[in-house]
Amino acid sequence: MSVEGTWDVSMSTPIGTIKAVVELRRDDGVLAGTAYGTGEEVTLGDVVLDGNRLTWNQAITKPMRLNLTFTTTVDGDTLTGTSRAGRLPASKVTGLRRTAAERRP
Repeated sequence: MSVEGTWDVSMSTPIGTIKAVVELRRDDGVLAGTAYGTGEEVTLGDVVLDGNRLTWNQAITKPMRLNLTFTTTVDGDTLTGTSRAGRLPASKVTGLRRTAAERRP
């Protein structure tokens, strides 16, 4: 299964819906990525694809400083799952992969 590409991701949090763009790629055979949103660019850590289960970590500073852990399931061009920040309740995550025509240059 391939997860590389540009994904439009939404997180339903207690402070409202947060939207981000996640770019996934392979660097020397290793899955890597970058998230763009709320005025910052963040490198994804520990990006792992195990079957259709995609997980990663990222640290954000906006709207507040948090370390997030994502656990998602990929089904073709959609992903669903959760994001957790420490002991805070999990937030619902959904995503849709952009088509080639919609991807960033």
